[in-house]
Order: sequence, then C-alpha cells, then structure tokens
Amino acid sequence: MQDHVALAEIELCGELIIAASAAAEERLSLDRIDEVLLGH
Repeated sequence: MQDHVALAEIELCGELIIAASAAAEERLSLDRIDEVLLGH
C-alpha cells in the first residue's frame, strides 16, 4: 500500500470519528456516514 492511500484512509477514519463524537444520537445513520465519506 502506498503512503497516499494509507493517509487518505486515515483521514476518512478521522472524519468519521469527529462526526460520531459530534452526533447527538448513539450511532451515525448510514445517510450521515455517506455524507461524511462523500464530503457533503
């Protein structure tokens, strides 16, 4: 695996963690996960 691929995966995981910590509900909905991962 190349470094830029690993970095992109780490960044996506970080964005999901941030979204999960800011969410009012216990779990992120699939729609919210899609929003985070697709950058909307």
